[in-house]
Order: sequence, then structure tokens, then C-alpha cells
Amino acid sequence: MSKKIIFKGAATALVTPARADGSPDPAAFSRLIDMQIGEGIDALVACGTTGEAATMSEKEYEEIVCAGAEACGGRVPYIVGTGSNSTAAAIARTKRAAALGADAALVVTPYYNKATQKGLIASFTAIAEASPVPLILYNVPLRTGIGIRSETYAELCLHPNIAGIKEACGDISAVAETLSLVGENAALYSGNDDQIVPILALGGKGVISVLSNPLPAKTAEICRRFFEGDTAGSAALQLRLLPLIKALFSEVNPIPAKAAMAALGYGENVLRLPLTPMDEEKRKALISLMRKEGLPVA
Repeated sequence: MSKKIIFKGAATALVTPARADGSPDPAAFSRLIDMQIGEGIDALVACGTTGEAATMSEKEYEEIVCAGAEACGGRVPYIVGTGSNSTAAAIARTKRAAALGADAALVVTPYYNKATQKGLIASFTAIAEASPVPLILYNVPLRTGIGIRSETYAELCLHPNIAGIKEACGDISAVAETLSLVGENAALYSGNDDQIVPILALGGKGVISVLSNPLPAKTAEICRRFFEGDTAGSAALQLRLLPLIKALFSEVNPIPAKAAMAALGYGENVLRLPLTPMDEEKRKALISLMRKEGLPVA
């Protein structure tokens, strides 16, 4: 079975710009989306880990999803994070996101509960059955305490409404095994900016990126060069950007990404507890690397 992929290339896991009081700033979010599309990004992801969706109220979540859908205007695929540790909550949020304009849903493994692989299959299948839009499964075991095994992916990706995988396990051998078992039944995207080219080389279709918040054009270029056959150029750009990638993950995501985008004028450098603003020395190092890439940081 070969499915239509949601996107190919680079998608940005968008930060949610904040006002000074910590509330989401839909106007700044819309400006960020316009910038991203203008710079040539291939798809956008709202309300994921980088977007701090875990600390949003339902009203704030819907406000940001709506603002993003309106700003995107169908120009690129618009994907919304809808995962939860409750399958029923994930189903409800997926249906709501679809009604508000999402083209697809990014669904993380059910954190804290630590489901078995059988439980993961049952949960993701229930969401896929109920969802009006295709799903991208999101595996990030360092955050959730549970990982999706390759054979579990193989079974899940037989479902017609499961179209993609965001893989952030960090284990290239596991990624290779997953790709060998899943084949064309789902598109696999790197969830780690330092592994874009290796995963493309194994057959991945792109990246869901934090780096592309400040650098959408260059992140998209890594993918474009690879798909055009310029493997050396793609790899060289990936390696050149490694210091900035490391700086963007020098504290837990999205702390550095929020600092980076605030410096570019997209909201305030304000996070919600338990997250706190970036260490000042690390922030200065991040800003210095952004300047080296020609970004107009404040």
C-alpha cells in the first residue's frame, strides 16, 4: 500500500509567541507563519512540544489553531499537535483541530501512562479511526517514557489514516529497522535536526524541525539539495549548522527556540512554568550564532 504523503521536505515545529503576561500572541503567530511560508518552508506544525501546547488552556489552544489555519490559508500543509496521555482526550482534540482547519494531526505517544506496545496499537488505532484527517505518529521516548518499536510501527502503518512518523528516538539503527518494515506505508520524518541527512539517506521524507523556526529557508534547503541529488551539499549545510542546532538544544526545547524567536521580534522571551527563560550566557552564545547566519537579531 502506498499512501499520499502529507508533505515532503521541511516542516517547522512552530514556537507559540507570547505576550509579556505569558499568554499566546495570535497576531505574532500569524506573522511567524507568513515569514515561514515566505522563506519557502514545506509545511507547518502548530501546538506541538515546541509550541508549549501542554500548558495551554483549551481556549488558548483553539485560538492559536484558528489563527494558524487562517494565516496559513492552504498555502502549505497545516499540521496540529493533538496528542494526550488520555486516548479519549486525544480523539476529542484531533476532531476539534480538524474542524478548526488542520490538514493533519501530530499525535505523540501517551506520556506518563507507559502503555505496552499492545496499548499503543489500540490507542493510535482508536484515534486514527475517529480522526477526520490523517495522523503523523510522534515518537519521543526521552520525554514520554515510552517508545514505539519498529514492529509496532509496521502494524500501525497498515491503517489507511496513519500517514506519517515523526521519529525522535535518536537511534539511527532503530530508524533503519522501522523504514525497512514500514516501507511505503508511511512517510518517516526526522524529529532531530542533527539527523536530517542520515534519515533522508535511509529513505526519510524530511524533517519536523526546531531549527527552521529561525532558519526556515536553510532547513528546507538541506532537504531540497538532498532530493535534487546534491548529497554532498546537503550534508555540508547540515554540518555547518550543527553549532546552531546544538545551541537550540543547549537547554530543554523550547526554551532556546523561544529566546531565538523573541530576539527576531516574534513575541516575548516568556515561558510558562515549569519552563523558565534561557540561561543568559547560553542565550548570548545562541544569539551570536544566529548573527553569524545573518539573522537580524535584537
